[in-house]
Amino acid sequence: MGESKQGKLIVFSAPSGSGKTTIVRHLLSKEDLNLEFSISATSRSPREDEIDGKDYYFMDLKAFKSYIKNDDFLEWEEVYRDNFYGTLNSEIDRIWAMGKHVVFDIDVVGGLDIKRIYPTQTLAVFVEPPSIEELKIRLKKRKTESEDRIAMRVAKASIEMATAPQFDHIIVNEDLDKALDEAYHLVKDFIQ
Repeated sequence: MGESKQGKLIVFSAPSGSGKTTIVRHLLSKEDLNLEFSISATSRSPREDEIDGKDYYFMDLKAFKSYIKNDDFLEWEEVYRDNFYGTLNSEIDRIWAMGKHVVFDIDVVGGLDIKRIYPTQTLAVFVEPPSIEELKIRLKKRKTESEDRIAMRVAKASIEMATAPQFDHIIVNEDLDKALDEAYHLVKDFIQ
């Protein structure tokens, strides 16, 4: 498949609670951008509202590891112990075959891996919370996780924020409408 047939790759990475998922959903609703969501594979179990093949491709640890061995992933990582996430090459092929651009809602390591593999075809955007304090407030408001999980995510966020300069753009999500608008224009300019 020649370069011309391939679409672009739009990566959104951020610490948990920065609002990247909200931004990605907004962009997917804009038909003029012609985006399709890259569904990640994971070895963790589905949460109660999650659907296999829509939210994630759920697989057991053994299956995930065999995909790694066969080089079936564009990128993958062990985010927490025995808790793997990755992007299957077949997912990119599926979206490019539809004539669309791929949009990722992905952790910073995976986002930078994709940028490294497809340097000119990838727009890598880092979504930053206004502050770590604000991030803590947002995570608590979700009421989905224990205090320790929140503390772990906040600690991870500080490390992730240090990678922001390696991305093409940083969007500080202080005012959501502004952030959505900024994201839309960044993507629009990149795909033209």
